[in-house]
Amino acid sequence: MSTKIRLRRMGKKKQPFYRIVVADSRKARDSRAIEEIGTYNPITRPGRITVQEERIYEWLGLGAELSDTVNSLFRRIGLMQKWSLMKAGQDVSDMEIKTELVETTKPTRRGKKAKAAEAEATAAKTEAPAAAANPATAKTEAPAAEAKPAAAKTEAPAAEAKPAAAKTEAPAAEEAQAEEVQAEAAPAEEPAVEEKTEESNN
Repeated sequence: MSTKIRLRRMGKKKQPFYRIVVADSRKARDSRAIEEIGTYNPITRPGRITVQEERIYEWLGLGAELSDTVNSLFRRIGLMQKWSLMKAGQDVSDMEIKTELVETTKPTRRGKKAKAAEAEATAAKTEAPAAAANPATAKTEAPAAEAKPAAAKTEAPAAEAKPAAAKTEAPAAEEAQAEEVQAEAAPAEEPAVEEKTEESNN
């Protein structure tokens, strides 16, 4: 029978609590276990873990395998390091196992704008120490930096003028369409007037 040290889920819906158990690897996750050797509570911040070290070392010595999650947890609390030193025959009596897990931050997704803003901020930080070291260069760079916003200001009215021109073109186009409709309607009316005049002449 191959044994595994793995987690058994307990607790309520959306409030997990795990027991670290030794179980037959062929059995279901929450089935009967051979022995309970610890607990893991991920809800608390930071997560708490309690283990019976001696029992874990005994089961590892008998050939029990760790599940991936339990292996990760044991590494984070220092248990696997202590086990490897014990196997090597070193003294581990002064080593202590952590009971609280250090929280790890997950990488977040950032958009292009956030990355660009961060890049500008880091560039500004690197330029500031360089400017402090060379004040003469910083003075020559400063007017150039001031000129850039001025150029942007002169470009802005031009950009605003383009939409205004588009607005004036749109009414002109509407007027042209209205004139065409009137022109089409006007010739149709004129022949009718001519017909009336011919009838009155007869």
